[in-house]
Amino acid sequence: AEFRADSEGESMTLRGHAATFGDVYDLGPFDERFAAGAFDDVLTDDVRALWNHDANTVLGRTKSGTLRLSVDERGLMTEIDLPESAMALREAIARGDVDQMSHGFTVEKDTWETTDKETGRELRTIEKVGTLYDVSPVTFPANPNTDVALRSLGLAKDDRTPVEEVLETEDESNTLSLVEAKRLLDLKKD
Repeated sequence: AEFRADSEGESMTLRGHAATFGDVYDLGPFDERFAAGAFDDVLTDDVRALWNHDANTVLGRTKSGTLRLSVDERGLMTEIDLPESAMALREAIARGDVDQMSHGFTVEKDTWETTDKETGRELRTIEKVGTLYDVSPVTFPANPNTDVALRSLGLAKDDRTPVEEVLETEDESNTLSLVEAKRLLDLKKD
């Protein structure tokens, strides 16, 4: 992920993957992954970009155009135009203190398979997201392999930079909402 610069050279647009396809991650009692296409039906939802999933700190919103969502071969791509009030977050990302993302969602369709018959360990594949509530730069993601960073100023100098060129500079990322992980664990108990 990266930031686009404002007129004073300060990056104000965060860009990165909030979820990835096919990457398996450990949620404690089970593993999980997203199938390609899982987000196809939620790209036009009214989604918020939040700091650490906190609804008191809104960074952007699809309805207002300050959050843009798309899907590429890697996963769910986000682009957030940060408000001036997010300068502390911008600094934390620039310094590398915050370098991961997550998202909040519900599941419409999933499949389960036992991956270790001896332990009963299961893998959940989310095939279709029901509702996408938020995408969030986070301090503690459920998936430690996610990433977020400032946008390259070299790419930002020309606003006409093709998306494909920008994507070539991205690091791989994975994510899962801690809120969703708790919901899943609660469902498994029932």
